[in-house]
Amino acid sequence: MTVNIAQKISSWRKYRETVNELGRMSDRELSDLGIGRADIRRVARTAVGF
Repeated sequence: MTVNIAQKISSWRKYRETVNELGRMSDRELSDLGIGRADIRRVARTAVGF
């Protein structure tokens, strides 16, 4: 049970880091990656495996 909680916390941190990093990018940089600003959370969830 403790390991599962630790994994969830780790995944949540990675999700937040990804959202923050993508959020700091310009619209041009996001476009170059094929990501729209409105898609940032979805992309972060997919990257982490939520």
